[in-house]
Amino acid sequence: MSALRAWSEALLARRIPDEVLDAAPEPPWGFPVETFRRRAEHALHGPATPTTRRALEALPVGGSVLDVGCGAGATSLPLAARAGRIVGIDRDPEMLRGFRTLAHEIGAEVDTIEGAWPEAAARAPRVDVVVCGHVLYDTADLAPFVAALNDRASRRVLVELTASHPLAWTSDLWERFHRIRLPAGPTADDAQRALRELGVPVQREDRVEPARGGFERREDAVALLRRRLCLTPDRDAELEEALGDRLRQRDGAWSVGPDRQSVATLWWDVGPDAPVSTR
Repeated sequence: MSALRAWSEALLARRIPDEVLDAAPEPPWGFPVETFRRRAEHALHGPATPTTRRALEALPVGGSVLDVGCGAGATSLPLAARAGRIVGIDRDPEMLRGFRTLAHEIGAEVDTIEGAWPEAAARAPRVDVVVCGHVLYDTADLAPFVAALNDRASRRVLVELTASHPLAWTSDLWERFHRIRLPAGPTADDAQRALRELGVPVQREDRVEPARGGFERREDAVALLRRRLCLTPDRDAELEEALGDRLRQRDGAWSVGPDRQSVATLWWDVGPDAPVSTR
């Protein structure tokens, strides 16, 4: 099986069964802006990540950046001191509002485009550096997605993702509450193999860091996971018991999941000598 097909099939195998979705009290998708803002604030004030360092290598003073799936700006706003223009694209208007708000607070000028990638790529400008943080696990068809990233960059593309699927840690919860066994994959290793199959000259750096994001209130952290698991509010006490120490408070914020995570930065230079296949 090709690496591209393996990636796609692994993601499709993680789909929630229709009978569980039909019984869910609310859709399990989407993210609250609050958690993305906390992550972006840490990125602005914490140590530079490999993604930031490699982006700055390729970004000239006054250069341009496109952030695909920008959220609140954790991947691109740390580049604001050097960039002359940052454009954020996201399908969620609330995320774009949060992105603009945080950019204004740090004195950065940004533009925004509402839309999904790669469908909205034609409305995005060509820039020096394209960054894309934590979006690949929502992308089953990598070929057109990556080709559009490459098409909009004149110098470098950087993709950041957790080493394992961000919800792989919930497997025991799916089995406990729904008697469903979801696969652990795909992983960043699988993404790297798929990119190489596309002809991308990908390079990689990894880091381990505390899990970021979170909520001011404990009950909001539980509610997000409850929604992900398609459960009703009356199961909250049982869910908290099942979580154990995976429900925790760090730096005043409540979150669920592993305490630490491994994050991969995949990056490559673009140009006439580094084409990306669209097969």
